[in-house]
Amino acid sequence: MKQYNVTGMSCAACSARVEKAVGKVPGVTACSVSLLTNSMGVEGTAAPSAVIAAVEAAGYGASEKGAAQSSPSADEQQLEDHETPRIRRRLIWSVGFLLVLMYFSMGHMMWGWPLPHFYDDNHVAMGLTQLLLTGIIMVINQRFFISGYKALWHRAPNMDTLVALGATAAFGYSTYALFAMTAAQVRGDEAAVMTYMMDFYFESAAMILTLITVGKLLEARSKGKTTDALKSLMSLAPRTASVLRDGREVEVSVEQVQQGDEFAVRPGESIPVDGVVLEGSSAVNESALTGESIPVDKAPGDGVSAATVNQSGYLRCRATRVGQDTTLSQIIRMVSDAAATKAPIAKIADKVSGVFVPAVISIAAVTTAVWLLLGHPVGYALARGISVLVISCPCALGLATPVAIMVGSGLGAKNGILFKTAASLEETGRVQIVALDKTGTITSGQPRVTDILPAEGVTEQELLTHALALEQKSEHPLARAVLDRAAGLTAPEVSDFQALPGNGLTAVLEGKALWGGSAAFTAKRAAVSQNLQVRTEELSRQGKTPLFFGAEDRLLGVIAVADVIKEDSPRAVRELRNMGIRVVMLTGDNQRTAQAIGAQAGVDQVIAGVLPEGKEAAIRRLMQQGKVAMVGDGINDAPALTRADTGIAIGAGADVAIDAADVVLMNSSLLDVPAAIRLSRATLRNIHENLFWAFFYNAIGIPLAAGVFIPLGLTLNPMFGAAAMSLSSFCVVSNALRLNLFKLRDNRHDHKRTNHLNDIKEEQTMEKTLEIKGMMCPHCEATVRTALEAMPQVQAAQVSHESGTAVVTLTAPVEDDTLRRTVEDKGYTVTAIR
Repeated sequence: MKQYNVTGMSCAACSARVEKAVGKVPGVTACSVSLLTNSMGVEGTAAPSAVIAAVEAAGYGASEKGAAQSSPSADEQQLEDHETPRIRRRLIWSVGFLLVLMYFSMGHMMWGWPLPHFYDDNHVAMGLTQLLLTGIIMVINQRFFISGYKALWHRAPNMDTLVALGATAAFGYSTYALFAMTAAQVRGDEAAVMTYMMDFYFESAAMILTLITVGKLLEARSKGKTTDALKSLMSLAPRTASVLRDGREVEVSVEQVQQGDEFAVRPGESIPVDGVVLEGSSAVNESALTGESIPVDKAPGDGVSAATVNQSGYLRCRATRVGQDTTLSQIIRMVSDAAATKAPIAKIADKVSGVFVPAVISIAAVTTAVWLLLGHPVGYALARGISVLVISCPCALGLATPVAIMVGSGLGAKNGILFKTAASLEETGRVQIVALDKTGTITSGQPRVTDILPAEGVTEQELLTHALALEQKSEHPLARAVLDRAAGLTAPEVSDFQALPGNGLTAVLEGKALWGGSAAFTAKRAAVSQNLQVRTEELSRQGKTPLFFGAEDRLLGVIAVADVIKEDSPRAVRELRNMGIRVVMLTGDNQRTAQAIGAQAGVDQVIAGVLPEGKEAAIRRLMQQGKVAMVGDGINDAPALTRADTGIAIGAGADVAIDAADVVLMNSSLLDVPAAIRLSRATLRNIHENLFWAFFYNAIGIPLAAGVFIPLGLTLNPMFGAAAMSLSSFCVVSNALRLNLFKLRDNRHDHKRTNHLNDIKEEQTMEKTLEIKGMMCPHCEATVRTALEAMPQVQAAQVSHESGTAVVTLTAPVEDDTLRRTVEDKGYTVTAIR
């Protein structure tokens, strides 16, 4: 997506006009304009010059966000609120002249306040003074007239057009009355002079402009607050870095740091770019990126991120990501992109805004004509028409969605939850089913020792020492778990080490054969006591992998290893279910292990034995039952993340998973999944409130201004109409700012959306186990598995040539003979099916 700055927009009608103009440019596939940040995101192959030309042809200005603006500091300057000081100066001058004008027009006329003797019975002089003061105020606020009439010239009237037309009508009619008064005075018609004096609306024209400027100031200040989250993220970016050059530290601008440079970070300093620790250890506060206040210990080999704070020790690091590639820059870009895109719900306001201003001008003209036809004076009829013009507020419609999106995405970023687009922020709250990957998402992704069962007469330390001696030469993932558990022990050196794939390990220690491996591997070498056998079978049922260790023909004991569940996973699943969301676990593990982990986590359904394409297919099936969010962290999750209605990536996962997702959880905690859904629901609720008040305000205000309720004694002065218009946008923006008070990790107000689940029926699965003869190797396993999984009723097949079985998970009934034929057609023999 290419980003552009757009100038000259004042309301939703402007942004709709720009979108429509750019959308017609050849090569543009999508265009989204943000009135809030005065930015535009364009997708497609169109040249920037063509896009800019289309914006300018529509009557606005545009420029490409180039490299000069790509650093966080430059972007921060761009988001600085330059509009509020300018509007404040205009308002101060306007109020000063308006007070003098009101003294003449209302103070003297209504309350008899004194004036210089020059004005005694000199009504023309009073009229000229009011004309001059109003003219000055109109010049001070000339922006309304330039923007409004320019937009009208381009046949794209906007809010400024309404203000300009209203002020011009009041000023023009008052000027006509002034000239008519001079003619009456020449004729000596004092009664006509006083009549025309009462037809002056100079103060209305000036008051309209001043009150609208008050509204613009309130709106600008409120809009400035909505970008505070983004500005605070940008302010975190360090400005300098201590780079190691020729053995000494040199302080340089952070923009000069190159990938591969070595840099130093002392206690209390911010880390300038993403890197990896080469030397030193420290605790690093990563709350700026993750929202987690507890510091994270860093040692050589660990990664560090820009804008995090080194709290204790000296670190020497190598830069791995610099400039726009750092984690902080990516977060800023995601939040900025979310603000530059439109949520689907915003299309409602866009459609209305596109016809709103022309419709209001037509209503104002009809209103004036009707009151004239009813026999009312021109001044009275004109006042009704002007009231219609100045009370109508397309700004409230245009701001209803983007301010809520900006505040919501900013609040999420502060808490380590990144929504890539406005659409993802809206859709996340509509999720009905959450599919969770197991490894690295529900579980830690790192196998750990869970149980140590020494054989009779063997101590735990003796078992661990022999296991350490054997596993220290192994590259198997389970070996790391044993090494971590045995840290601190000294391992004796072994010789003749051999790794037997699919079986175990062997080595020689002090002339004795040392071995370790599976139960089948152990059965050929040593006897396993009945007690130990029962306990290992129980461990297997819990989804743990028992590793047997022995020396010569003696069993030393069993060490159980498992990918343990994260501490917060059961609570996260429980919170999701309490929100009325069905939770499904997807994994490539066997059914038994998957069921054990699923039971610990408390999920509603387990789908096991699925490969990456199988996960994508499972998501497709779940999407037939409701809105699905997929949560994953690995490369194998990318297809499923892309397929789901909402893809949620664990931040510590693979880059490809993060790229494929719509939402990124920087904390790598499952608790942020319900938090993201809560925030999305709160943002969507806030948008609905904003749209309601925007529509309700105009639905009531326009008829009131037009005089529909005059028979009931309700009428509206143009000045009060202008005040009401000013407050409407301010109220909408203020309502959106309430989101900053929302506690997205507070589950006390969670409620089940039962309507989400009424039509969802859990997919029924069943298992059959086939006993097969003839399988000799992993290739045989693959052949049988492929044949079985090709059947439409088979969800997954777990095949083992060691045990001679195939455990088949079915989504629909299938005859045993059909399963038998499928396997035997591949040259194997099925001896039993149970």
